[in-house]
Amino acid sequence: MINRADFISDDDWHKFLAFSDNLETPCVVINPGEVKKNFLRLKKFFPYSDIYYAVKANPEKAVVSLLAEAGSNFDIASRPELDLVLSLGITADRVSYGNTIKKARDIAYFYEKGVRLFSTDSKEDLKHLAQFAPGSKIYVRILVENSTTADWPLSRKFGCHPDMAYDLLIMARDLGLVPYGISFHVGSQQRDIGQWDDAIAKTKYLFVSLEEDEDIRLSMINMGGGFPAPYIQPTNDLSEYAAEIKRYLNDDFGEDLPRIILEPGRSLVGNSGILVSEVVLISRKNNTALNRWVYLDTGKFNGLIETLEESIKYPIVTARNTCCAKEAEVILAGPTCDSQDILYEGYKYSLPVDLKAGERLYFLTAGAYTASYASVSFNGFEPIKTYIME
Repeated sequence: MINRADFISDDDWHKFLAFSDNLETPCVVINPGEVKKNFLRLKKFFPYSDIYYAVKANPEKAVVSLLAEAGSNFDIASRPELDLVLSLGITADRVSYGNTIKKARDIAYFYEKGVRLFSTDSKEDLKHLAQFAPGSKIYVRILVENSTTADWPLSRKFGCHPDMAYDLLIMARDLGLVPYGISFHVGSQQRDIGQWDDAIAKTKYLFVSLEEDEDIRLSMINMGGGFPAPYIQPTNDLSEYAAEIKRYLNDDFGEDLPRIILEPGRSLVGNSGILVSEVVLISRKNNTALNRWVYLDTGKFNGLIETLEESIKYPIVTARNTCCAKEAEVILAGPTCDSQDILYEGYKYSLPVDLKAGERLYFLTAGAYTASYASVSFNGFEPIKTYIME
């Protein structure tokens, strides 16, 4: 049984229920106070770092504006994200183009708007940067293997082997760019803090070898994101992440650290949101089936793509006082005519045995990668709406 009070206070829960009571489902409700609290906590534990919020996690204007006012910079992946940030009065010197997969004309667009900090992991992209963003600062993303300890791994598609990163930084210098630093990402919702140790050690090797052999002195480490949000599977507290990561940095770089950049997304906005869904139908597949199928009005294609392979396990609750309610295991699925739209079948959630169609289920810690991941209108279902709770 999931204890709702472990994830949200009684006061905030009752405020949320009152706010969302008449909202059409499915929707996501964001509590901006939690976003600010998370940002200030991250700054407290990583005072030596510059924070670049990963806008893709939740691009709501209210969220971006709040973080800008709090002092955040921004990690951007596309033209529309850049246009959003600039439209809010945020200057281009607070932006990095963190996507290693980009069109040449998009590089030119970012450069024209004033962005001078770019990531890369390939020779062709680097050539485009030299042509369309001359003189810019370049950081190269290295591969990090994290497939088993991150709930949402980010290896393989992004980054390159450290040996190639070495060559790319030399190439950047020779093309008139500024070889600025190294980046890595240990995987989203990374539960093994030791993954940062290995990545920082590889980064140190590149710093030393490039300076000794090529007279290239790098200035920055971009450690990406990976810090956790509170889902069902337990994680260490952020303070433990901070203490261990600082130790790893000091072991390799001493007290004289290069510039450190963090790109948090999930850890800043995850627990600020609750996804509200309605039960559409409850059925069994045969007369003696032990598990009910509970079909919701939201699914993989409308906000819950991170249930793919049951990777992210959200705390799911009803509005009932469940301390004495009888519950039984269910299979949860979405509303579309696609057999992949099953949220949880292997991992079994328990819900009240007298649950009825029309009741609401609440996915806690749903502020990150829900509305921003939803399809435009698969099967005609409209994109999930986001509301800001003031």
